[in-house]
Amino acid sequence: MKIVVIGGSGLIGSQLVTRLRAAGHEVVAASPATGIDAVTGEGLAEALADAEVLVDVANSPSFEDAAVLAFFEASGRNLVAAAHAAGIRHHVVLSVVGTDRMQQSGYFRAKLAQERLIESSGLPYTIVRATQFFEFMGAIAAGGEHDGVVWLSPAAMQPMASADVAAALADVALGDPANATIEIAGPERAPLAEFVGTWLGERGDPRPVAVDPSAAYFGMEIDDRSLTPGAGARIMPTRFDDWLSGQITASPAQGKAA
Repeated sequence: MKIVVIGGSGLIGSQLVTRLRAAGHEVVAASPATGIDAVTGEGLAEALADAEVLVDVANSPSFEDAAVLAFFEASGRNLVAAAHAAGIRHHVVLSVVGTDRMQQSGYFRAKLAQERLIESSGLPYTIVRATQFFEFMGAIAAGGEHDGVVWLSPAAMQPMASADVAAALADVALGDPANATIEIAGPERAPLAEFVGTWLGERGDPRPVAVDPSAAYFGMEIDDRSLTPGAGARIMPTRFDDWLSGQITASPAQGKAA
């Protein structure tokens, strides 16, 4: 089966492409670097010729409000049009758990706009909302840092390994369209500050973590519902400590997971 992965060279896309090829499928790893640009539409028709499944895991290069909305609206419209023309039987899109609950953020407003484009497209689809990736802990720490202290909300999160995101997406891509939104998450729920503090400690990072209910998460106020999935989410297996051990073994001097 031919499968096109938009964003096929990124963190999730590259792992997804590897998994699908290992399973014997013909996979196009689509990105502007390969001449396939969802924002401009360049190369989409040729890439999608004879394909059955389209998986979109691309992310905007800019998180500025207007730029990120323009990215997801343009890419969403182009992909829907190209998928209709090619007769795609399953359009899979990666999104984020809590997208509809974090509309203070221009990024999440843009992701919701993308989701609505897919839902109204008339294509068979599955939207996969994932929780934050373990690899994102460094960015969260950086986002909360002020004067050498990492200020974080006590709100809960349930993050997951990017490899588990790719595994879940592979299963979805090879299955029947749900014509719905599904959620995937890691196996452990704990305060945001606990995950980030553990990440910092394992890397010998001296920055202290301070917990403050008013601490913003990338400019947003969050609570225990913001970053966590609802009932019925698919729970993936990799535990945070096991992922950390693998990261440290593989690259003990890096200290950068995001």
